[in-house]
Amino acid sequence: MDSTLIKLCLSLFPWADYRKRKGAMKIHTLLDHSGCLPSFITVTKGKCHDLKVVQDESYDFPQLLPDSIITVDRAYIDFIWFNTLRLQRTYFVTRAKQNLKYELVGQHTQPKNKAVVSDQIIRLTDKETKKDYPQNLRLVTYYDKEKDRKLVFLTNNFKLAAATIAELYKHRWQIELFFKWIKQNLKIKTFLGTSENAVMTQVWAAMIYFLLLAFIKFQTRYAWSLHVFARIIGEVLLEHVDIIEVLKLRFDKLKLLKPEPYQMALALKI
Repeated sequence: MDSTLIKLCLSLFPWADYRKRKGAMKIHTLLDHSGCLPSFITVTKGKCHDLKVVQDESYDFPQLLPDSIITVDRAYIDFIWFNTLRLQRTYFVTRAKQNLKYELVGQHTQPKNKAVVSDQIIRLTDKETKKDYPQNLRLVTYYDKEKDRKLVFLTNNFKLAAATIAELYKHRWQIELFFKWIKQNLKIKTFLGTSENAVMTQVWAAMIYFLLLAFIKFQTRYAWSLHVFARIIGEVLLEHVDIIEVLKLRFDKLKLLKPEPYQMALALKI
C-alpha cells in the first residue's frame, strides 16, 4: 500500500489545495503482488494523509483476507491500525522508526542468513503505543550489501524467516514502479480539463485502460512488456488489422502491417 503525489498548478486547479502556493492530488493504491495489479485505488487531494485512507471507513479500504501480508512504508505506522490488522489475522511489514521505544523480550530463532544482523522479539514501552498495541512484535535488522546500510523492519509475523521478511519489503518497490509506469504512459500528469470532475474522469479512464491492457496481455499470453504492448495498441488502434496477429510481432515489425498512405495526384492542365 502506498500513494503517489501528482503536482498541479493551484491557480488552474483551485480545488486541489496542497500547500499555500501549490496544488496536488494523491493516488492511493493497494497493489496485489499476484500480477502486480491494483486491487484498490482512490484519489484524494494532496493534503490527505496516507494513513487516513486505510483508517477512515468513508474511503472503503478493503478488509484484507486472513494470512495476507501488507507491506507499507513509515508513513502508515499507526499501532491502532496495526492492532486492527492483527485482530483480522493479517500480517504487516514496515520499516521501524528510529525513535521507537521498546524493551527486548527475547531472541527469535537463530538467523541462518549472514545478512540478518539480529532477529528480536520486543514489546512497546511507550504509554500510548503500548495501549494501542499490547502484544509482542518482531524487530529484524538486515544488512543491505548493495547499498551498504542496515535496515530495521517491524512486523507481527513470527513464522517466516528473517531474510524472507526483508525480501517481502524489498518487493514493495513494485508499487513505485507501477506509479512510475502510469505517470509515463497514461497521461495523468497533464489534464484536458481543470475541474475536479474532469481530472477524476481522466484518471479513472487511464486506470481502466491500464487494467484492459493487463487483462488482454494475460489472456493472449503476450511475451513482451506492458510498455511495448501499450505502444503497439497506440500504433494500430485505428488500423484494420487482427489484434491477435499483431501481438505475435515485435514492435519494429509493425511497419510491415501499416499500409502506405495514399497520396492524391493533382491533374495539371497544360
